[in-house]
Amino acid sequence: MSWTALGSAMTGCTACPELAAARTTVVVGEAPRGARLALVGEAPGAQEDLAGRPFVGKAGQLLDVLLAEAGLDRDAVAVVNVLKCRPPGNRAPKRPEIERCRPWLDRQLDLIAPELVVALGLTSVGWFLGRGVRLGASRGVVHEVGGRRVLATYHPSAAIRFGPRGAPMAALREDLAHAARLLGG
Repeated sequence: MSWTALGSAMTGCTACPELAAARTTVVVGEAPRGARLALVGEAPGAQEDLAGRPFVGKAGQLLDVLLAEAGLDRDAVAVVNVLKCRPPGNRAPKRPEIERCRPWLDRQLDLIAPELVVALGLTSVGWFLGRGVRLGASRGVVHEVGGRRVLATYHPSAAIRFGPRGAPMAALREDLAHAARLLGG
């Protein structure tokens, strides 16, 4: 199945009735041909739901800046989410929603075939490393998960919440620079 065909199939998904009823758009994500890096976030926010693109709000603007600082071009990076639909009220994804969406993300990662995945935030890190994982303890090292190399880090929204001098901002900046080094950048 191609990226386009997969995206078309996703847009008709109603596996999570609450999410399907509340969404404006299924945010499939972006995967430029030959992307060596895939960023995996939690779920679309309000601006992403309206735009149909991942990471276009404040968290996305910060992510763009930090990617550029690390020497990574956003246009060459795949960007997807664990959930493809915005949870109502921007609540955290529920475990059954994550499990129903799992096949979509699995297939996306198979199609992208990145050399490295950066899991942004605890929902994404948990998707790869399992429930109960602690983000602070899992970041900074490359995890081998199902044949994929995964680097865990904070979500850009956590970096915003704790401010420019907060630990999540420093960790996210450091981890994206580490990702660039791992890719030879």
